[in-house]
Amino acid sequence: MTTYLADTMPGLLARGAEAAPAIAAPERPALTHGGLRALATRTVAALNTMGIGRNDRVAIVLPNGPEMATAFLAIACGATTAPLNPAYRAEEFAFYLGDLNAKALVVQQGVPTPARAVAAERGIPLLELVPGAAAGDFTLRPEQPLAGTPARGGEAKADDIALVLHTSGTTSRPKIVPLSHRNVTASAYNIADILALSPDDVCLNIMPLFHIHGLIAAVSASIAAGASVCCTPGFNAFKFFSWFDAAKPTWYSAVPTMHQALLPLAARHQDIIARARLRFVRSSSASLPPQVMTALEETFGAPVIEAYGMTEAAHQMASNPLPPRPHFAGSVGIAAGPDIAIMDEAGALLTPGTIGEVVIRGRNVTAGYENNPKANATAYTNGWFRTGDQGALDAQGYLRLTGRLKEIINRGGEKVSPLEVDAVLMDHPAVQQVVTFGMPHPKLGEEVAAAVVLREGFKLDERALRDFAAERLAPFKVPRHVVFLAEIPKGATGKLQRIGLAAKLGLTA
Repeated sequence: MTTYLADTMPGLLARGAEAAPAIAAPERPALTHGGLRALATRTVAALNTMGIGRNDRVAIVLPNGPEMATAFLAIACGATTAPLNPAYRAEEFAFYLGDLNAKALVVQQGVPTPARAVAAERGIPLLELVPGAAAGDFTLRPEQPLAGTPARGGEAKADDIALVLHTSGTTSRPKIVPLSHRNVTASAYNIADILALSPDDVCLNIMPLFHIHGLIAAVSASIAAGASVCCTPGFNAFKFFSWFDAAKPTWYSAVPTMHQALLPLAARHQDIIARARLRFVRSSSASLPPQVMTALEETFGAPVIEAYGMTEAAHQMASNPLPPRPHFAGSVGIAAGPDIAIMDEAGALLTPGTIGEVVIRGRNVTAGYENNPKANATAYTNGWFRTGDQGALDAQGYLRLTGRLKEIINRGGEKVSPLEVDAVLMDHPAVQQVVTFGMPHPKLGEEVAAAVVLREGFKLDERALRDFAAERLAPFKVPRHVVFLAEIPKGATGKLQRIGLAAKLGLTA
């Protein structure tokens, strides 16, 4: 049973021991929990003197690292944070800054970004973040003098908006997801609870901190537990093991493609792994192939805890439990915060074992998309939020996903789950990574295709892989086209993207 200690970010920051480390980074002294609280207090006061207060939106464009983590935590204590991918181009910054109606933009002193010019064009005040000596410590300096009295100053309240993020927008215009302090803190406590985090735990963060996974699972859950998080500059498979050795983490969380990139390098770092103190490895934000889970557990000698999250739920919805309770490859676990059910198209809840749409409700679920009544009308049914994912709950309450509804391949009326095909192809000893997707077909509408990365030193042709699949899959599920690539295109957060992949690879009807 999760204990919700406080419904606000200032309350979430209150738990850690004064002198205990909170935010760390490679080769820098750590910022303590007491130091983090003092930073938050200073930051809210500074923003208030600039006329920025509760529910005013502050866009954040910072490199991945400890200052990005603390900027989110500290600014959220008295304003609304809007983290943006620092790799965006000028036209992307123009869209997002305009859509957000940002009252200020935080950038790092001395770090160039096209967001600076876009903010100047739009008259958005620039706040330069100046890092301090300790990891994550900073001061904010307005580029031009700012003064004013915010409409609502002081510490944030539970119903204030702590964080706004956009949906990925793979098939439509990105939607704004407002997450209240109650949403964000509930999710952080849920994660800390299911993972049994304590002040002794150390998370090694390799996730981008403009994304809900890193912000909530790695950073906020650690702080909620009075634990610490070591913030790296971002994912780098070749630097991971040196960071890992220095930080001595008890856990790390990543998307499946990151785990897969680490596995081939692990053999040459067995000494580092042998002296590690990992309690578990966490995987989320995309389905983890069962073969990868097995390899990770064998490599790291620790259980792999697969979880299920999305932005609209402030990240976590379900998670496999820690041992001694069972965790299963191919399952994203049990409800770990919100209620979870399976619903049919008409809105009726389905019995265990029946496939339908995954729906959720609970204190970590957003109240609705911003200024989008059409999207909200289809997203909510009888108080349940429709996730857009298809799956089934078993009799023990474990959830197994069959894919995104919009990613299910419709081959002339025959429905194909890309995840099912992925799992079969991953069993071939030559296959390192695979993503199954729909490609246009003039008569069937869609046909099954797959993009494959081979293991180093292995050879395989399309016919051999299709023959392998044909022994294990119904004929209509066997990929009709296989593309061999050195690397499969990924999204900004490291996730494989099925939608639009056919067009990206030049596969047309």
